[in-house]
Amino acid sequence: MNASDEEQFREYAAARMDDLRSLAFLTCGDWQAAEDAVSTALTKLYVQWTRVALPHRYACRVVINAAIDEKRRPWRRERVTHDDDLDRATPDATDAVGERDRLRRALRQVPAGQRAVIVLRYYGDFTVEEIAEMLGRSTGTIKSQTSRGLATLRKALGLAEGGERDGEFARVARGR
Repeated sequence: MNASDEEQFREYAAARMDDLRSLAFLTCGDWQAAEDAVSTALTKLYVQWTRVALPHRYACRVVINAAIDEKRRPWRRERVTHDDDLDRATPDATDAVGERDRLRRALRQVPAGQRAVIVLRYYGDFTVEEIAEMLGRSTGTIKSQTSRGLATLRKALGLAEGGERDGEFARVARGR
């Protein structure tokens, strides 16, 4: 990699770090695992930088895969308990923070593959075709996983069937 390519990579990483971290967090629900997933993704992207035509699409795909893989690792399931764990933080009183927390908790109930599709579709704002290409699945699979994932999300949130509030995911997840 030449100096110009390396500089472009640094600029990309600096500009997209927060987006990639949020994408990973929404996929796995754990900030530390999200950081690890982004680190893994940027390492892989760096190696492939000159060969990748669409770096952001590639990075999102690798972040999603890394976030799902990170949660599957056995050591991630181990929990050490201390007296500090008994101290529970009180939820923030603001409606926006409460709604985002409610959405994140509900999102964790959606299976990982469906959650990845929902996050890419509504948070990442990718098309069905782009997601299918990124994840190496058919558009029909992406559509059915989106439908099933939204149904699970609606159920977890206690919402009625129907798509009138599906756009709320993107707004709440982005904090707008």
